[in-house]
Amino acid sequence: MLKLLLVEDDLDLAQTLIQYLELEEMLCDHASNGVAGLNLMNAGHYDVLLLDINMPRMDGLTLCQKIREQGNDTPVLMLTARDQLNDKLEGFRAGSDDYLVKPFELQELVVRIQALSRRRSGQVQKLRCGDLEMNLSEHSASRAGQPLKLSPTSWQLLECLLRAAPSPVSRENLMDAVWGDDHPDSNSLKVHIFNLRKTIDAPFATALLHTISGAGFAIRDLHSDASDEKK
Repeated sequence: MLKLLLVEDDLDLAQTLIQYLELEEMLCDHASNGVAGLNLMNAGHYDVLLLDINMPRMDGLTLCQKIREQGNDTPVLMLTARDQLNDKLEGFRAGSDDYLVKPFELQELVVRIQALSRRRSGQVQKLRCGDLEMNLSEHSASRAGQPLKLSPTSWQLLECLLRAAPSPVSRENLMDAVWGDDHPDSNSLKVHIFNLRKTIDAPFATALLHTISGAGFAIRDLHSDASDEKK
């Protein structure tokens, strides 16, 4: 079942959408303003974010920009009455993935949600886990503020792992991400993972790159997870 977040200040419209989406077997949380929406995004995981633009406390464009700056690659579908080309371009520049002008057909909304849910957003510019950060627009990486020197292959591996984090990525999928259909022998991946681990973990107190038995590899901040459990 898809889990959605709807950020919409029109309560009547929000109720209609939530009820319809539930009939389509989609679970939908709701926030009536941008600040509440940002808090829910930071607290949980959603497959798609449905976002109005004109809202109190924080508008939808600002909310979208903020989650992209945080490295959140949840697909965003803007729902708005603004139908001019410049309005749409502004939404895409803020980091949205799709645009639906009110009033719209509920069936079209469902189709667009389903399409977006099958991929992560390509709009995100920063990927983070703990004190590790990749800036995709600047093609730079750092940990604890220290620049990291990554080979092209290490960069591709790290980007793939961070996009999935904290979930594991299988060896097969990692090789697909780096080499496409032309896989090298399995030792090549081992060597590159070793080199990546040496770069992002060896100089630091805590490891972020973990081998997950039977599942592949994952970037996880286990120290942070343990701290969260104690709270």
